[in-house]
Amino acid sequence: MTMTSFADITTMGVGGPIAHFIEPTTRVGLIEAVEDADSKGLPLVVIGGGSNMLVSDEPFNGVVVRDARRLITVPDEAAPVEGEDRTVHVNAEAGTNWDDFVAFTVQIGLEGVEGLSGIPGTVGASVVQNIGAYGQEVATSVESVEVWDRETKTTRDLTPVDLKFGYRYSALKASMYEAPGKPADRFFPTPRYVVLSVTFALTHSAEGTVGYGQLAKALGVEVGDRMATKAIREVVLKVRAAKGMLEDPTRYALPAMDGTKRESNILADLKRLAAVNEEAGIPLGGDGLPAPDHNRHSCGSFFMNPILPADQADTLPEDAPRFSATLPDGTPGVKTSAAWLIDHAGCHKGYRAAQDAPASLSTQHTLALTNRGGATAADVEALAKSVQQAVKAAFGVDLVPEPVCVGVLTR
Repeated sequence: MTMTSFADITTMGVGGPIAHFIEPTTRVGLIEAVEDADSKGLPLVVIGGGSNMLVSDEPFNGVVVRDARRLITVPDEAAPVEGEDRTVHVNAEAGTNWDDFVAFTVQIGLEGVEGLSGIPGTVGASVVQNIGAYGQEVATSVESVEVWDRETKTTRDLTPVDLKFGYRYSALKASMYEAPGKPADRFFPTPRYVVLSVTFALTHSAEGTVGYGQLAKALGVEVGDRMATKAIREVVLKVRAAKGMLEDPTRYALPAMDGTKRESNILADLKRLAAVNEEAGIPLGGDGLPAPDHNRHSCGSFFMNPILPADQADTLPEDAPRFSATLPDGTPGVKTSAAWLIDHAGCHKGYRAAQDAPASLSTQHTLALTNRGGATAADVEALAKSVQQAVKAAFGVDLVPEPVCVGVLTR
């Protein structure tokens, strides 16, 4: 099967045509597709939901592999929870849509990932990036990750210790980079370790802990209170929608996205988007679908929050956010807010590199770079560089992109 372009399979909706597109339906097929590309020395992209990737407009003369395996199993079902240990293990194949996985766990009464509702992408990509939001990180729920090691050509089971999880970081992601934002020569843009499946250790409970102030306010409770996981999930989705930080469910009408997310969840997402649009006075489109929300045509948060040495952090304005953090070399550092830096460098909500540019910062916040319709990867790259230059000039801080950037924003 040949896809038209990366524009069809990424949430940003930009990127050039693909020479070879493969969707393996078996574990062996996935390994063989990766090994075949590697043995021929072809450029390789293993893609999930395409929500954390910005690819150039040029033709990609390599292989793109998208795992079509989406099975979720509960190995512990045969052994009911007994005594004080309420741990339940859930295994998901790497191609499973992440929010399908979250919805499944909440539905069967498990606690542990409800705060990560609505994050675009797949289960396989979740552990590469160590996704996190609203007081939870995927790292806290991972028991093990089965991978294909492209170097030793063997499968391995990696533990959380092996994975070295950190802020938007894992050993999987680290294998792609020589330094933050600087691609490695050998394993890029696909990690040395290709995720085959993930086993999570969750808790048998229909209630979860509200771990974030914004959620607590929306729920009318205090941080640390216990609430139904279903209620937490719905509020997370509502808060994310208000920020444009959900994927646009209309993308699943594209032939290239057929079958990549459970139909019932797509319909629920379309209903939520229609309700948001109705509140804003936006009617349904002629095709009966909600009008697209261009604030969602993005890679999510585009720049990582910088972690700076203490002496560099001291040069920031007094009101700049500061949080204790650890530098890559293990020494103490200070994390600041990319959104704050961008805004205070003069790049406000809706900022464009040029007045008529088809790419802009989200109109709801400064963290997302968005395709307003008809943008190219070059347009998004120009916007990213404009923001980086403004922050560098104002504060001397280099913003590092969070997405995997292929043929764009190279350092």
